[in-house]
Amino acid sequence: MRFHDRRSDSPLIERVWTSHSERAGAFISIAASNVEMAVTRHQGKVFLTIRGPETKATVAECPADGEWLGIRFALGTYLPSLLPATVADRKDLTLPATSNTRFHLSGSSWEFPSFENAEVFVKRLAGAGVLVRDKTVDPVLDGSRREPRTRSRRSEQRHFLKATGLTLTRFRQIERARYAALLLRQGMPIADTVFNAGFFDQAHLTRSLKVLIGHTPAKIMKGDSQLSFLYNTSAPEWLYDRDRGFSAWNEKQDRRRDSF
Repeated sequence: MRFHDRRSDSPLIERVWTSHSERAGAFISIAASNVEMAVTRHQGKVFLTIRGPETKATVAECPADGEWLGIRFALGTYLPSLLPATVADRKDLTLPATSNTRFHLSGSSWEFPSFENAEVFVKRLAGAGVLVRDKTVDPVLDGSRREPRTRSRRSEQRHFLKATGLTLTRFRQIERARYAALLLRQGMPIADTVFNAGFFDQAHLTRSLKVLIGHTPAKIMKGDSQLSFLYNTSAPEWLYDRDRGFSAWNEKQDRRRDSF
């Protein structure tokens, strides 16, 4: 599969991507945190799929000569009528076309989005109340914030779980593993990846990547297997604290070791 993507200036969208399959085959669908919509075009058929987060790597089949458009929403953006947890781990909702250009969602007819007008499409969904963003997700991620809390930590975590379909711990495990896989694909040695991605040791890294990415660090470095969309990204903001190096959250979690 060949991928192309771009960042978005919409606060509701993290990234817009397209892909094309040259031949049929299997690939590893790696763990992911965000809700997304994907439009599939294959053999004259078109449909839209709503996907939730994926908490582990799975094997997926890909048909030959298919085309896809994906809108990956910003964390905390979701459909109130379809909470992220209900479509998590490949429990996708597929909406067939009602015509060559339109599909039905939440009682209304919508035109399929394109790579160029994804922001306009999402803005219309939000304007109709079909799509919302829970802004309480952002301060939950900012573990080093200085302002007073307006609600308890437990309440914040409940909001985070509802808006993302993930616990904060699982979200950070996924994002850290994706970042580590990217570093390995870029040629960073395993020992350096352990340090830069905030793992306790190589065993911790290996265990995490096998579950969340589907391969050991050595196999990821070889790049022989097709993975789902692993885009270029910088280190997650919560991974480091400017004053203390690795964040306090990582220090605690790494002592406990991730459990899968």
